Amino acid sequence: MQSQIFAGILYVLQEDLTKQNEKKTSQAAFWRLLNRSIKQLERHNDNSPICVVYGSQHKRMPHISALKIGDIIYPVAIKDKTLCVMARLPIEKIEPAYDYLIRETGFHYAALIPEGILLKKQGIYGEFNSFKGGSGYTDKIELPQNIHTIIQEDDLVIKPHKFHQEPIECCADLAASGNNGSSIQPRIIPIEQVSTFLFGRTKSTQKPLRLDKNGNLTTTSLGGFVRKMSDETLTYFEELFR
Repeated sequence: MQSQIFAGILYVLQEDLTKQNEKKTSQAAFWRLLNRSIKQLERHNDNSPICVVYGSQHKRMPHISALKIGDIIYPVAIKDKTLCVMARLPIEKIEPAYDYLIRETGFHYAALIPEGILLKKQGIYGEFNSFKGGSGYTDKIELPQNIHTIIQEDDLVIKPHKFHQEPIECCADLAASGNNGSSIQPRIIPIEQVSTFLFGRTKSTQKPLRLDKNGNLTTTSLGGFVRKMSDETLTYFEELFR
């Protein structure tokens, strides 16, 4: 079940939005959305309002544990050798990805299984079990003692859902969701403007995104880590959705 969600996001703390007039910098995490993923969205005609972003330990779907309710997520990508912003999602709920997926899509899509849940399916050599921290055939492993819910995978029924609601990688751990997301479409920013954006832990250490020798945005500039974003940069991103 090859799928798609946003592997690259920029998130802004809601509390910092209210402080913008006080010249405060905004906390942000900048991650890349693969161009291949944009094509997948287009192929599946998914330009519907964004409703969820997942996190994991994978680089294409990095951790979102720093997010809080009230933060705003901007999925971003490199397109036409410059930055484009794909959507805007105010976060209303953060929960285990497994819980979100089972409830909203009817399937787990290889998300991390929460403690106390046992997922069973028929494997090549018999009944196969998956649980938090382990997996294996019934006759080969000892099951945890704290199991309170047993789910038969063959009984799961996939519900109608949006293409971006399926994580692009396995092992999704968190789902950040909301009901007031924007439409999903490339909002391309001129490279001349991108070169003015500043990121850094403090105002004195803020730097622009890295460009190559030809003046194009590099993929390493959008690696998955937390940064602070200048007020001017935040203002520009917000204006894209007014």
